[in-house]
Amino acid sequence: MLLQNLKIVLVVLGTLGLYTWVANAIPQVESEVPAQLSFGADVTPEELVSAGGQLFAGAGACVTCHGLEDRAPALLSDYGGAGPIGQRCADRVEGMDCKEYLYASLADPYSYLVEPFGPIMPDQRINLSEDQLWSLVAYLQDQGGEVTVTGADLQSTQASSAGGAASQGGGGAATAAASGPSSDATEATAVMQANLCFGCHKLGDQGVVLGPPFDGIGSRRDAAYLRNSILNPNAEVPEGYQEVAGLMPPNFGQMLTAGQLETIVQFLASQR
Repeated sequence: MLLQNLKIVLVVLGTLGLYTWVANAIPQVESEVPAQLSFGADVTPEELVSAGGQLFAGAGACVTCHGLEDRAPALLSDYGGAGPIGQRCADRVEGMDCKEYLYASLADPYSYLVEPFGPIMPDQRINLSEDQLWSLVAYLQDQGGEVTVTGADLQSTQASSAGGAASQGGGGAATAAASGPSSDATEATAVMQANLCFGCHKLGDQGVVLGPPFDGIGSRRDAAYLRNSILNPNAEVPEGYQEVAGLMPPNFGQMLTAGQLETIVQFLASQR
């Protein structure tokens, strides 16, 4: 009897040790969403442009699509002979000046598509705060144009968001837009939506097929492969997707907690 109990204890300890090793092998990092910004009414154009440039090239992941003209229009260089975005933004929509158009195209991108590109960009109010949105607008205006964003613009939209949240009892889209993305989402599709996965991958009626579709991916790939492809997306490019190699951000190890990563991996592995 004593020997049997000893065996049980050893099995339990061995199992706990194995799970502890697996948990520590997965990157234990906090979710890193685009750094929150807080500007006052006296913010300068230079401050906004600097913050917007960092966001555009970094956590905002804008260059993932706008760095190549086969996914979205170029913004920092000439496009269609009309110059960079700061030169052509005022001519995009009749009745809208550059500042209005750039903000609208971030907040309601499906309504401002540039032919022949498809609707792959999500509403950026889901992912960015009002200060972040306006810093991006200022940065894009600065690409060949004049920066007209001021602290009054930030305060105006912040007040509108707060008013919308109050009128909805503190809930609704206005609250989500003002607060930015949730860094503690635990449901797989919510985590993927927050990290813009459906901008390139399709699952059911969500997303677009630029990268490998998620439908049935569990029958083609095991969990180890899926985990590595998230953490090291350029390590092994799937056959037929060489043209989009390098477009998936390589920093999901910093953007996801270990739990979020494993939730996505197990969810995708179950798609058969």
